[in-house]
Amino acid sequence: AWGSEWFWWHWRGERRADYERFVQRRYPPGTTYADFAPRFTAHDFQPREWARLFQRAGARYVVLTTKHHEGFTNWGSPVSWNWNSLDTGPHRDLVGELGQALRESNIHYGLYHSLLEWFHPLYLADKESGFKTQNFVFKKTMPELYDLVLKYKPDLIWSDGDWEAPDSYWNSTAFLAWLYNDSPVKDTVVVNDRWGYNCSCHHGGYYNCADKYNPGILPAHKWEMCSSIDKLSWGYRSSMNLTELMDVASIIEELVQTVSLGGNYLLNVGPTKEGVIVPIFQERLLALGRWLDTNGEAIYESKPWRVQMENTTDRVWYTSKGPAVYAIFLIWPQDNILELSSPLPSQATQVTMLGFAGTLKWQKSPGGGLLITLPYVLPSPLPPQPGWTVKLEGVK
Repeated sequence: AWGSEWFWWHWRGERRADYERFVQRRYPPGTTYADFAPRFTAHDFQPREWARLFQRAGARYVVLTTKHHEGFTNWGSPVSWNWNSLDTGPHRDLVGELGQALRESNIHYGLYHSLLEWFHPLYLADKESGFKTQNFVFKKTMPELYDLVLKYKPDLIWSDGDWEAPDSYWNSTAFLAWLYNDSPVKDTVVVNDRWGYNCSCHHGGYYNCADKYNPGILPAHKWEMCSSIDKLSWGYRSSMNLTELMDVASIIEELVQTVSLGGNYLLNVGPTKEGVIVPIFQERLLALGRWLDTNGEAIYESKPWRVQMENTTDRVWYTSKGPAVYAIFLIWPQDNILELSSPLPSQATQVTMLGFAGTLKWQKSPGGGLLITLPYVLPSPLPPQPGWTVKLEGVK
């Protein structure tokens, strides 16, 4: 829980001096990465509390890391002897426990799984052969993927760790053919695009393309923006600083941009070794949930509109649902007049604001759009919650 979740690689792969110093200062001589496993206790892991938090945050699906690039599995993998959460550390099936809690809360369950393992002897041998041999794939990666699907029947598989070898080495197509034709989740499962170094952004149920990827324009294929509240890591860091975290306004802005461009938003938090999501992460998630309580109508089941962003500013974004168009504005206009140049009003146009009773007055702007008179907001010493939504009916 220091530096980043790439700790082992930075320490033993790159032999970075700062990681070397960290281990020397805090641990006995001769400490290995394997020695950290018993310290991962998950003593305070309460899956139902997690599920309740994610529900209040407005999440419709949750993705858990079943195994990262260091190979430790968060379930009792039969091919990861003594390097899994049942044999050592928590002595618990974390994947199964969270899955049960999420399903009780009607939240879809996704499983993140890394194809590669930095220091696995079989992987290193395959790499040495220029990936001509596939011992690691057939003895480790594929048995684990099949095991995860058969045991936990995930709604989504979030593959990663694909970048060093082609999909033909990983045997991805054979696995995906089984997944979509014969597996118990064949009619419901969704997968991302990381199945070999030539796949990302080209093949997959939906595209991630890269971490924190934002296409900037409406892509032709379904996609997902994966982001992290901690800007420097996807895991928990004991040295985390408040200035290194996304604030609520940035999270809402990222969500709104992503959804108007037809994407899904996957927001990461790293739990502690005790299995706790720290209060500052909870606070961010709950603030997002409160915003969605009011503005969710413009987000959930929405589709991109003919215009995604107001052409005069990047502070107004559009979504649509049936005939309704939603304009989400991120900064409150100083004169309480919201100018929208993209929607074309008609005699039947009606404007309302999510979370506010009654209709709003509007008039046609000289340029052909709308000038909307917003409700008066009382002055407050606190900055207002970012992002408001006007719902437009009867516009083109």
